[in-house]
Amino acid sequence: MERSDRQPLVRKTSSSYRTFPESTARRLDKEYLRSLHNKRLYLAVFAAVLGNFSFGFALVYPSPVIPALEAHPNPALRLDQHTASWFGSVFTLGAAAGGLSTMLLNDCLGRKLSIMFSALPSALGYALLAGAQGLWMLLLGRVLTGYAGGVTSASIPVYISEISHPGVRGMLGACPQIMAVLGSLVLYALGKYLRLVLDWRWLAMAGEVPVLAMVLLLCFMPNSPRFLLSQGKEDEALGSLCWLRGEDTDYAREYEQIKDSVRKQSRRVSCAELKDPFLYKPILIAGGMRFLQQLSGVTCILVYLQPIFKKTSVILKPEYDAALVGLVRLSSVAIAAVSMDKAGRKILLFVSAGVMLVSNLTMGLYIHFVPASHNGTVANTTLASSANLPAEPTNYITLIPLLAAMFFIMGYAMGWGPITWLLMSEILPLKARGVASGLCVVVSWLTAFTLTRFFLPVVNAFGLEVPFLFFAVIGAGDILFTGCCVPETKGRSLEQIEAFFRTGRRSFLR
Repeated sequence: MERSDRQPLVRKTSSSYRTFPESTARRLDKEYLRSLHNKRLYLAVFAAVLGNFSFGFALVYPSPVIPALEAHPNPALRLDQHTASWFGSVFTLGAAAGGLSTMLLNDCLGRKLSIMFSALPSALGYALLAGAQGLWMLLLGRVLTGYAGGVTSASIPVYISEISHPGVRGMLGACPQIMAVLGSLVLYALGKYLRLVLDWRWLAMAGEVPVLAMVLLLCFMPNSPRFLLSQGKEDEALGSLCWLRGEDTDYAREYEQIKDSVRKQSRRVSCAELKDPFLYKPILIAGGMRFLQQLSGVTCILVYLQPIFKKTSVILKPEYDAALVGLVRLSSVAIAAVSMDKAGRKILLFVSAGVMLVSNLTMGLYIHFVPASHNGTVANTTLASSANLPAEPTNYITLIPLLAAMFFIMGYAMGWGPITWLLMSEILPLKARGVASGLCVVVSWLTAFTLTRFFLPVVNAFGLEVPFLFFAVIGAGDILFTGCCVPETKGRSLEQIEAFFRTGRRSFLR
């Protein structure tokens, strides 16, 4: 009897994917979205994205710390050019390992427990950094905090997309990037002001705070309704959706929609099914976006931001430049969060790639053509050693690299930063979402490791302009990839997006 009562609702929900905006089903969807209460949803998202705060904090940890360690009196902790390169890059190797393990964790533990699990290696990594007595402890601490970042990179966007509804999913999907930027800004601020009375070890101790807060808050948050349904826990899934949407809303219709989608994808993915465009197309798009995102050079620039500013000898002190760039990044991500559900994903991706292309081209041409005399005493030093020398700008033309870096970060933060994470969680099919999201993170961080590991050697061998000109070429590739491969998902439910890839009919995304 229960099945016969629900069947018409399921058929109505499925058919609503093929209707036009003026249809009754679409009108009911809009009325439902207006009736929702989002306070608990926002709380759950905030609890989750504290993991991204820790990730952003850990990612740029080397920026203020490398100069301190290069001048450290203890030879066991002192960094040279070679070890500084490893200290900056090994984080991304740990992140790749974290993404690889999340391919299993996401489907075994669930999205929420995977995020909570990341607190263990994160806390241990920060403890090793804080108490480091040798280089191996520094590198192991970076690997462990990177591993935690890889787990959260693959789990948090999926968790947010699965608990959110189409009306706010774009805005909430930008929250991981916002919190990562906040984490970076806090690191820069602490690196500037705490070191006046405390040494670099306290920066690592400060990183423990958001990790503990995340675990405590997530203990009271629900798991993803889609994950619970995939595990056959229907009562828990219904309770989770009720908690997230509000008891006095018509959440039963959305529940049936989700349940119908999960039922169609109840089996595990087989190798034969990977030939199905429904699976391989979204996986290739998500993986390609993560690959191109890292090839844009953002991780290299963020990790080595202060040494880059020393090398180009901009008119402000490098630590102030880094904080200024971080503020620009934060405001740009906030703009993206507000406009993503209004302007759409693709237009922001186009604008983002265009700005990154022009910014990197400007930086590369400036470094290549501006006479060395404009770069002060550090013009002919290596990038790593230049971090210890005072900047001596001789001309206001040295504002160009600062402005180029600010516009690059602004462009990245408006599109290819947050939207890449969001689209990964939106377009991947449910039956492969846990594994595929981990695979995308592995691709992303292996690419980031390769770039950050060889960035300093390439700069020292060929000049700082070479990587920036390469990043400019990648910006052009981002534009082509967006136009040819990326679908517009604004305002569509996850079920409608899946229906588009299953049938190839664009009417599902209109």
